[in-house]
Amino acid sequence: MTSETRMPRALRPFSSAQYRRLVVALAASLLSAGAWIVAAAWQVIELGGTPIDLSIVAVGASLGLVLAVLVGGVVADRVPQRRVLLVVETARAVVFAAAGLLAATGSIEVWHLAVLSFVLGVADGFFYPAYSAWLPALLPAEQLLAANGVEGVLRPVAQNAAGPALASLLIAVQAPWLAFLVVGGLQVVAIVALALMRTTPLRRDLEPSDAHPLRQMAVDLRDGFAYLLRTRWLFATLAFSILLVLVVVGPLEVLIPFAVRDQTGGGAGEFALVLASFGIGGAAGSLLVSSFRLPRRYLTLMILAWGFGCLPLAVMGVTTWLWAMVVAAFVVGFFFDAGQVVWGTLLQRRVPPAMLGRVSSLDFFVSLALMPLSMAIAGPVGEWLGLAPAFLIAGVVPPLLAVVTLATARLGQDELAHPLDDGPMDATQTTGAEAAAGFAAPVDEPHPVRDPSSGADGPGGGRTVAADEE
Repeated sequence: MTSETRMPRALRPFSSAQYRRLVVALAASLLSAGAWIVAAAWQVIELGGTPIDLSIVAVGASLGLVLAVLVGGVVADRVPQRRVLLVVETARAVVFAAAGLLAATGSIEVWHLAVLSFVLGVADGFFYPAYSAWLPALLPAEQLLAANGVEGVLRPVAQNAAGPALASLLIAVQAPWLAFLVVGGLQVVAIVALALMRTTPLRRDLEPSDAHPLRQMAVDLRDGFAYLLRTRWLFATLAFSILLVLVVVGPLEVLIPFAVRDQTGGGAGEFALVLASFGIGGAAGSLLVSSFRLPRRYLTLMILAWGFGCLPLAVMGVTTWLWAMVVAAFVVGFFFDAGQVVWGTLLQRRVPPAMLGRVSSLDFFVSLALMPLSMAIAGPVGEWLGLAPAFLIAGVVPPLLAVVTLATARLGQDELAHPLDDGPMDATQTTGAEAAAGFAAPVDEPHPVRDPSSGADGPGGGRTVAADEE
């Protein structure tokens, strides 16, 4: 037994030096992102800004992300991902340094923060597809679940807890400008960690082309959308996700503060406790899932976790006990992030390597599509119907959506036909690790594959692989 196999499953990716450096960069980046949220908000307050001013800053970040994420997916499939991440982290460092200098000299204004937030949103739009597409090139397929679990733990701990705490401490010591400059320094840590990594080749054959870059980008986006539409498990899951976001995100983001205030008599501290419980639950769910093998019924369990994991939201609208809200938030966070770890691994195992950046960006884009609408309607729904009915809808509708999705998309048949366990592969199956490595297309997912004589883009030969099932 090697030292690697003696390690706990959740820690095995750390046997790779490349991965250890990537985690250092990811942790520094997430810590900076969490600190920026608090520092930017407090800077708006110190400027005498209103909630509308803070909304303008927040909209800048979300707008930059939405506008950039599809282009980021195309770039992640065309440019070595390490180079993309280096540019992203450098841009973040410049933004934080600019904010710190403007604030320290007393010349910063709300519109400065909005523009800088927009740039950070654009950077995020390039970061997520590149990170998702690079991870399978750094680790063997059987370690991807654990690696996604590490990210699932890091994100709430660094971005939702440690980052805001660091910013609050620095603001208390001096002012927001100090927080901006310190997180700019953290970005240097991320840049150095990425600089010490090796650039891996693209897992895609790019043929020379005289076409205009914009035309090439349009073709890549078209191919990504086409793959999404013809791949049943992917389309069904994203369709479920976009409806889930519409029903759930608004109550989570907009109505919980009012539930804490009106039903428990709590204030900002109690609201922060509920949010912290959600993040801790997410970290626990990520760690648990990454510690075991990928479940045999991975699609079913993932959809059910997301759907039935929302049931505790119904408690939020009726309980007068803060501890009940804390427990409900923990359970929802646990199942959300547990399912997310499976989803990230599923994309990296079943999506062709040449398409992974674009599919990751489409996943992110679709997840965001109805988020603003969900937030916009949550307030009026909570006011017209009351908090209890609004949270009841958020808790009961997702399980129904989950059941309908599993029944209509036949995802149970799909997951049985395409196991993603760590055991030996059936030589007759073109799925799992073989497909993820780019040698063949999953049997139920026809897509153009490359014939060396044809020059067509794709991970295999020049014919179109036919589907075994619709």
